[in-house]
Amino acid sequence: MENVKPNFPAFPVSRPRRLRRTPALRRMLRETELNPGDFIYPLFVRSGKGEPRPIRSMPGVNQWTVEHLPALAEKVLRAGVPAVILFGIPEEKDAVGRENFDANGVVQRAILAIKAAVPEMVVITDVCLCEYTDHGHCGLLNVGDVLPEPHLPEGYVLNDTTLNILGRVAVSHAAAGADIVAPSGMMDGMVGAIRQALDAARFEHIPILSYAVKYASSFYGPFRDAAESPPKFGDRKSHQMDPANRREALREAALDIGEGADMLMVKPALPYLDVIAELRQAFPELPLAAYNVSGEYAMLKAAAQNGWLDERGAVLEALTAIKRAGADLILTYHALDAAAWLAEG
Repeated sequence: MENVKPNFPAFPVSRPRRLRRTPALRRMLRETELNPGDFIYPLFVRSGKGEPRPIRSMPGVNQWTVEHLPALAEKVLRAGVPAVILFGIPEEKDAVGRENFDANGVVQRAILAIKAAVPEMVVITDVCLCEYTDHGHCGLLNVGDVLPEPHLPEGYVLNDTTLNILGRVAVSHAAAGADIVAPSGMMDGMVGAIRQALDAARFEHIPILSYAVKYASSFYGPFRDAAESPPKFGDRKSHQMDPANRREALREAALDIGEGADMLMVKPALPYLDVIAELRQAFPELPLAAYNVSGEYAMLKAAAQNGWLDERGAVLEALTAIKRAGADLILTYHALDAAAWLAEG
């Protein structure tokens, strides 16, 4: 009788589906574990008193006054989220943004209020000029009856002149009790200037989280509503990165590390997961943050409100993707909701 060979391989075939069969197996074998300790919660703080002011383009996000921050900080910490980052909306704006480095400025008062109520909360401060200047740009401008730099075009952002202001801002935040300062203006040399200013003021213990890789993105629109900081003219493409560039991100990060950055950030997050992954591989020794920005938040919120997707599933999937790409920390407006969903299991 003719031998009949069995119609299967001589060795067992690995079948990954075996490992996905039950929720318990999937949880046990999950490669990337998201938890509330990964999150940093952005807060918009405005001058004056009054009830929280909803931001129309960011459902669920508000402008807060300082009086509300102690209770809010306690709520954030109870949710397991260890840090907030503060963005100030001043009483008045001017060409230099003087309230930015005023000891009685809105962010300085916010830091004091949070640290007095919840000293274990990590308070990070955004260090930039755009929220404080009447023109809405990230640095001082070459404008006036007599141009301060006549060889440069009118309206040009004066990089080196801005560095001194950024140093003063960082020192004022540290003096108020900030744990970390985070320069976001993408000025060349900003990390080095801030490090020198902090060290000279005896704040050498304060770390710098640099927005080292910040793209000129279309996803910032809702933030500019929230922070009341759209540029009055032009755009910020002269100092923020071209979205088409990847190698430049590695160069920017290396420059900031050389100037003394303690941590790096990529902004936005979801369109730049490849960049997050490359920075993680190139600089494994430094903590890496990613900013899940206002436009990314608003898109998921709008789709969920229209019934087009499941908000919980989509948000947790998006945040997991950011962590899977290599981010240690995620700045996200979803932080409180995501923390609650993760607690539910």
